[in-house]
Amino acid sequence: MLMKTIVLGLGNDLIGDDAVGILAARSLAQNLNSAADVMECSISGIALMELMTGYDRAILIDAIYTGKYPPGTIRLLTASDLDAVAAPSPHYAGLPEILALAKQLQIPFPQDFKIFSIEVADPFTIGGDLTDNVRQALPELVRRVREEVE
Repeated sequence: MLMKTIVLGLGNDLIGDDAVGILAARSLAQNLNSAADVMECSISGIALMELMTGYDRAILIDAIYTGKYPPGTIRLLTASDLDAVAAPSPHYAGLPEILALAKQLQIPFPQDFKIFSIEVADPFTIGGDLTDNVRQALPELVRRVREEVE
């Protein structure tokens, strides 16, 4: 039985390396055919819950800026890798809060949940392009997400 899958490329294509999730989604939309619903998304917080409701599996692609890894490092995370965060309001809710809320409200939400994060160097420059390391890692990011979907 096929799992209904959504791939969400998160970020903002107007802000430097933060565009990497959006750009990965654009590439995947052309290559995955009907294997998954692929969306670009610049929203966050509780609004993400509506997009994922009704899917069996969710794969998120997002920039991350920790300074712990070299820019271009791709990491696969699951819901269990996320620390609970006490958000000050639903507008600032992160994935841990969304997952907990969906469970509490018994909303049909993805049980198979993965996040492909890519360490970035510049998630701040408005109008900037991807930095070299992130641009070079983008094809590998797309390949790994496509492999996970298939």
